[in-house]
Formats: sequence, structure tokens, C-alpha cells
Amino acid sequence: MKNNTEDKKTLQDKVVKISRVAKVVKGGRRFSFSALVVVGDSKGKVGFGVGKAGEVPEAIKKASEQAKKNLQTVKNLTGTLPFEVDGRYGASTVRMYPARAGKGVIAGGAVRMVMELAGFKDVVCKVHGSKNSHNVVRATMNGLSQLMTKEQCFNNRDLEITLGDVETEAVTA
Repeated sequence: MKNNTEDKKTLQDKVVKISRVAKVVKGGRRFSFSALVVVGDSKGKVGFGVGKAGEVPEAIKKASEQAKKNLQTVKNLTGTLPFEVDGRYGASTVRMYPARAGKGVIAGGAVRMVMELAGFKDVVCKVHGSKNSHNVVRATMNGLSQLMTKEQCFNNRDLEITLGDVETEAVTA
């Protein structure tokens, strides 16, 4: 119980998009708001949520609570990606490339927020297809869920890790 409250204190949240939605009724229009929020601790945990309410602060609060429930752990060992990865959702595709130390996060708005809150320091991203913020965030999360460590990659291919592989990992890291 104590760790859960400590984790929630270290989490940061960023609002990606706020949309005003109008419902036409007999007497006129009723407005409500939808918020897309990304939450992360910059140490490998990141999640997103969508909230809808009659007022903006309530929508943001609901989205933030949902994002905290949907946190995913990302394999981030060196501050960049271990390999190129494509995340897809709907008509959006996000291509993520590893970058050298010091390059920074080069990405569009929604992808940048997810990458920074996940804890990546050096990465290059490009969004192809639809630029819809909701789909871009989901595509980015899909791409991050495909990441794996070197040990997991070797286990999936039924290969043994040799001493030479460990030495090259130490040199590149």
C-alpha cells in the first residue's frame, strides 16, 4: 500500500488534447469536454487515459485517474531505444529510431510527451498516416510495448547468450 502512494506522488501528467464536444438537443446545444492525458514517472512507467465531463478540470482529472490505472512498464536501459520499432493503431503509424547520446527527443507533440514521460532522453520519431492525437498516442504505446531486452530477444529465438554478446553490449552501452 505504501509503495502505491509513493508511485502516484512521483507521477507527472501532461494534457495532450482537450476537445469540446457539442450535442444538439431541442433547446440548443449542450457542450461537454474530452481530455487526453499522458502520465509517467520518467523511469520506465507510462500510461494514457481519456476523460469526459461537463467542465475541463473534471475531464482532466478523470483522464489522469484512468491513465494511472493503465500504466505500462517500458524497457528503457540506456535512455534510447535498443532498435527501430513501428507502432500502429488505426490509420496512424509511429516510427521510432534510436539516437546517439545528446541528440534529444525529436518527435511531434503527442509522441514527445509519451517519450519524455517514459524516460527516453535520445530518440527520433516520425508519425505517418493520420495525425489524430488519440491514435498517435495509442500507436506510440503499441510501439513501446514491442520493446524487449537482449535476453528476451535471445530467448524468443532459442539462442544462448555467449560471453562475446555480453562484451559487445557493455561496449555499446
